[in-house]
Formats: sequence, C-alpha cells, structure tokens
Amino acid sequence: MEKNKYTVPVSLDKIQVTDDFWKRKMELVRKEIIPYQWEALNDRVEGAEPSFCMHNFKVAGKQNEKRKEQGKAFEEPEYTFRGFQALPEDSGHLEDKFYGFVFQDSDFYKWIEAVGYSLVYHPDKELERQADDAIDIVCAAQQEDGYLDTYYIINGKNMAFSNLRDHHELYCFGHLAEGAIAYYQATGKDKLLNAAKKFADYISDFFGDGEGKCKGYPGHEIAEMALVRLYEVTGEKKYLELSYFFVNERGKKPYYFDQERNSWKIEKGHEEDLRYFYYQAHLPVREQNEVTGHVVRAMYLYSGMADLARHYGNEGLYNACERLWDNMVSKKMYITGGVGATHIGEAFSYSYDLPNDTAYAETCASIGLIFWARRMLQIKPDSNYADVMELALYNTVLSGMALDGRSFFYVNPLEVVPEACSLDERKSHVKPVRQKWFGCACCPPNLARLVSSIGSYAYTEKEDILYIHLYMGSRVYKELHGETVEVSVTTGYPWDGKIRVQVKGTPEPFTVAVRIPGWCREYQAKGIENADTWLENGYLYIRKKWTKEESAELDFPMEVRILEADSRVREDAGKAAVMRGPFVYCLEEADNGKDLHLLSLDVDSKAKVTEQEIGKNVIKAITLEGFRQKPVHTEDKWLYHVVGETQQEKVALHFVPYYVWANRGENEMQVWVRR
Repeated sequence: MEKNKYTVPVSLDKIQVTDDFWKRKMELVRKEIIPYQWEALNDRVEGAEPSFCMHNFKVAGKQNEKRKEQGKAFEEPEYTFRGFQALPEDSGHLEDKFYGFVFQDSDFYKWIEAVGYSLVYHPDKELERQADDAIDIVCAAQQEDGYLDTYYIINGKNMAFSNLRDHHELYCFGHLAEGAIAYYQATGKDKLLNAAKKFADYISDFFGDGEGKCKGYPGHEIAEMALVRLYEVTGEKKYLELSYFFVNERGKKPYYFDQERNSWKIEKGHEEDLRYFYYQAHLPVREQNEVTGHVVRAMYLYSGMADLARHYGNEGLYNACERLWDNMVSKKMYITGGVGATHIGEAFSYSYDLPNDTAYAETCASIGLIFWARRMLQIKPDSNYADVMELALYNTVLSGMALDGRSFFYVNPLEVVPEACSLDERKSHVKPVRQKWFGCACCPPNLARLVSSIGSYAYTEKEDILYIHLYMGSRVYKELHGETVEVSVTTGYPWDGKIRVQVKGTPEPFTVAVRIPGWCREYQAKGIENADTWLENGYLYIRKKWTKEESAELDFPMEVRILEADSRVREDAGKAAVMRGPFVYCLEEADNGKDLHLLSLDVDSKAKVTEQEIGKNVIKAITLEGFRQKPVHTEDKWLYHVVGETQQEKVALHFVPYYVWANRGENEMQVWVRR
C-alpha cells in the first residue's frame, strides 16, 4: 500500500443536493429534527426521557466560575461514584449534580455536528446564533488544563481516566472533535475546535508510549477515527500518532483493563467477566478475524483502523479490515444492512444467528457501518463496500426515524408482534412504535448528522477521477487543472434506476466512475461511445474530454427480486424476502390484516408496483400473490392435533419499503415470509 494515494470525500461545500428524496430528508433534519433535539437536550420534550445534557454543562460551568472566584480557597470535589446512570431523587428539582449517563456530553457534540452540516447547505443565522450560545456554555465547562468531561468535572476529577473501560471520557472527546470540526468547516468559527484541540493535547500528554504515560485505550471506540480527522484538519501529527497508539495497544497482553480493574480495589475473591471480545480487545487488532462484541464500538474501531491503514500505508491494518468486513457481510449481517443480533451487550452473535423478532440491529450500528464502508472505499473503490453502504442507508438507517422526524427507533427488528413486545421480556427491547427520545439517546443525533452530510458519502475524488457511490440528484464542483468542473446527476433514484450524468466542459480528459449496483442484473449505458471505458471492481469508468452538451445515461432496471437466505440462517429457512432497487420490503398489518405469520408468498407470482402515500410521502408499494392459512383452533383442551388438510385462501400480499413501517400506528410487521 502506498500511503496518501487514495480518494477523499468531496467537501460538502462542493456538493448541492437537488434530489427530491434526499432534499426532503435533509429539510426534515433542518426544520424538525435539529430543533426537536435541542429541546430534548434541554429536557423540554413532554413525555420523553430526560437528557440532562445541557444541565450538566451548565453545572460544570458554574463550578468553574466558583473556582475562578475563590482561587486557592476553592475545594475541589473528591470523586463520588454515581453509577453508570445517575437520576435525580426529585425530577422536578435538579441540584447542581451530574445526571444522566456517563456519556451524556456526547449528545450535544453530535447535535452540533448535525448543525454544522446543515449550515453548509442552508445558512441560518438564528440557528448559528443558537449554536454559538450553546458552544459558550460547553466551553465554559472546560478546565484550565484542557480536560472536558462533565461526569468527572462535577463528581471529582481526581479519578479522571481511572475507568477507561466503562466511563466514556475518550468516547465523548471523539464526538467533541467530530462536532467541532463540522462546525468550524461550516462557519469558520474555531471556539469549539480550539476546545477540542486543547482536550486532545491533554489526552496526548496523558497517553502514549513515553515513560510515565498511560498505556490504556478507549473502552468505547471513536477517538481513533476522530483523532485522524483532527489531524487532517489541523496538520498536527501527534493526533494521528495517538490514534495509532490506541489501535496498536488494543488487545495486547497483559490486558490494560485487568491492570485498571486491579486499581479499583475490588474485594478479594470477586471475579468479574471482562469479556474482552465485547470491547474488541481480546486480540491485537491485526490478528482479529471475526467481528465480535458491542457492534457500535466495533464499527468505530474498524473505521479508525481503515483511516490509519490509509494514512500509514499499513498492510496489516488493511488486511484485518478486509477479513473483518468479509466475516460480517457473509455471516453476521441482516438483509436490511442491520448488524448486531442480540440485545445482550448490543452485540454480534455467532455466525448465521440472525433472529428476526429479537434482532437488535441498532440504528447507530448501521450508521457506523456506513462510516466504515466509506473509509474502505477511500482505500479501494469496490462496489461491495458501496452496495452494503447503500443497503444499510436505505433500510435500517432510514427506519430509525419517523417520516415526520419526531420519533425514533433504537433497534430495528425484522418481525414485530406488538403484544409480544410488552408481554415477553426477551423482546422488551423491541418497540412496535418509535419513541420520542431515549435516556441513552445516541441514535437520534447520529441520524441527524449522517443525513445532513449525506452528499459526502455519495462522492469521493482523486486527481482527475470522480467516484459516484450513491445516486441522488445533485451537482458537484471539482477542481481540475485550475478549472472548476461541474458534474450534475439527474435521477429518480431510489425509486427509478435511470441516471443521467453530465459534465460541463473539461479542458483535459476527465474520468467519472459510476457504481453498478449489486442488485442490478443487466444495465444499459448511452453517451459513452466516444469515451475510454472499463469495468473495475463493480465500477464503470468513463474517461474523455466532455463538452457542455455531453452526458452519460445509465439505466439500472429496478426489477422486483425474491430472495432466500443461506440455509445456515435457521430463522429464515423456508422463507422469502422481497426487494426492489436498494429497498427491502415488508408486510404490515395495516395493509394485510393481523396474524401475518399465517401468510405465505407465491414466489412465482407476477409483481405489481404501485404508488402509495404514507405519512405525506409517496412510496412504491409491491403487490404479489400469496395465501392466508385459515386459523385452526382445537375444540378440546389439548393445544395440538393430528395434521389434516391445510385450509387456505388466495390473497394479495401488499409490501411496503421496510423504512416506512410503523408510520401508521402500532401494528404487526414482517420481512421474511413463508413460501
């Protein structure tokens, strides 16, 4: 690998999204989700779980004011353990204490990141003023030495970095850096960026290989990828080196978390299952072959590994990323692009264990998967990565928010019976309707920051090549030999597979590389007769001098596809799923009545595609022929009876895209249908 010879995402200020589908989503984030989440961060959403996020920053800021006023007379708080989540005794009266989860600070940082991306495509003076005021509150909490984590500032900084495994200081820093960079790039204002750099300097002085430095690493990864971003923006190489240190230390023996735990003075004889695989710390990262443990942590770690592989040209890290990717997509990923089969540890399960009605498939996990996919694409433009990125985006990720932007899914099952969610504790994590907010509210702000920056996932560039990974109506401006080249994409995607790519006048030959979607069996390309063209890793490269009137027209026919799972996925044996284009489809009770488990699909029937309106959104629905088994109830007290002739009637099965389910009230849902 040659370092620094890879593609980079096109800057958001060089992309204009004109697409009806995505512009509507971005406007939803700007007009509804960002204001709604600000209210949630300030605990002003009626009926929602409190966040306490801004409360904590204000309390830490007040403490700083007292410290400045009293000088040496100020009595620093001695650390008081308040649990992983601290709740007030009286919710109507909050004291000057820390409340919420240990990672609560990160909710603001993700919010400000979404604000930054939103301001790039739609300047908004009032939103910017609100963000500036909020940044003042956050920066007022920062300590003189640069430390910034309200849990330890309020509870006692004397124990800072004493529990890397559980207490998320480095995780919160990672989101601080990401949010600060986004806001700086959008506005040119560097107050929060300087705060992030100051904290990064503090961390860099504390951790590392040097004598007397801590040899620990994050319990919840993200600092690894954030430090790389901070290096890319500031040019400060120590941030890149610190990221490399964290990744290299992970999984080495003696395990750091063992040493850390011994310092907690746990009573003799108390054994705790550290489950190192949960933290992806069971082996050095270059030796790992299987995706394991907490899924969001894993996605962030692998993203950081890919970043470092690219910057250092490190074959060992890149090869590990490839092995882990292949293991995930071939053995542990849902058809919806969801990852994480079990609620126990929000984690991966064993190979081919993909239950539908207890699936975890956290929204954040698929967002992290998209982060990882884009980084792999930067190293090697391969449609396998982009196909998975698209799958996760249009299904699990978009399912994570309601069509009105005011409620959210944390987990994304593939089968739901509402009664089971309330009566079966094994399914209690599954919700039949989206929730207004969560105490652990990682998913809503993650959704906002991804959707607001979606353009940068669609395009990457290198020298005289523009790569198109995701299709959406847009204009992209690229520098080529001192000239600005405009590339416009016109399409009805994701409902229609016709794509028109126009390049407005290039002084020199210029290459556009377009992805051939993995779901497309055959495609047509027009307007490329006079170009040099070649296929490589799932991309069609089109190279020529483009005139102002020339364009390439692609047609990816969106046929309805009936899929079956690998026979080793026991949950899906004898079942089929329906897809069209990038969308996975599902049955809902609203269209098909109750007891979806009694339905079966005629896989040879002809599909009918029609338009349907759900929540003021026009979608493409699919109708296929199938059967409904007539209920069989035993007449005596015995639940079982001798098999007789199955009574069933022919019915039309009505499928809607998975991402729109649960927008018409509480009802049953099912992706995999009996054949």
